[in-house]
Formats: sequence, C-alpha cells, structure tokens
Amino acid sequence: MDSTKKTKKLMTEQEKDQLAVCKEQGLPDNATLIDDVFYVWKTRFGLFSTMTKQGRKMLTGHTMDGVIDMTRWHLKCEQEGTLHLYTRVVNSGVVGGKL
Repeated sequence: MDSTKKTKKLMTEQEKDQLAVCKEQGLPDNATLIDDVFYVWKTRFGLFSTMTKQGRKMLTGHTMDGVIDMTRWHLKCEQEGTLHLYTRVVNSGVVGGKL
C-alpha cells in the first residue's frame, strides 16, 4: 500500500453532533478545521472568520493567518484563565444626563 495516501478519519458521534451544531450556527461548507479545535473560513466579503467545534463564533479578520493566530491565542488565554489581563473597557456606553 502507498504510504503517501492519507487515511480518512472516521467521525465519532460526539464530533458529528458538534458539526451539526456548527452547521446550525452558519458554518459554511468551505470551512477548514484547525488544530482539531476550531474552524476557519473565508466570508463572502473576503474576510476570514473562526468558530469553535462547539459552535461559538470567535473572530473575524483580514488575513487567514492573523485570524488563526489570534483565535489560538484567545483560546489559550481562556484555558489558562489569563484573558482578563488583556481585557479592558474603553467606554461604558452609558449616556449621562437627561435626554
């Protein structure tokens, strides 16, 4: 048998369920699974978006590499519990005074 042929991985029931959830959330057919953790795809506007395997929409950006790198970083910070160190509120969005 030719060792250069890729074997197709069979999906578990959990993976099938996760894919169904992502499809319900709008995951397009052209999405690529990255690190077996999240999907990335090109939007109709030429941007790139990501979504976790659980169906949570993550980031949208100009380049595929940038979106992949920042999604990895964001998920790493969430896992380590350090995301709050990089997060701040710039404006409260509350209008003061009487309108």
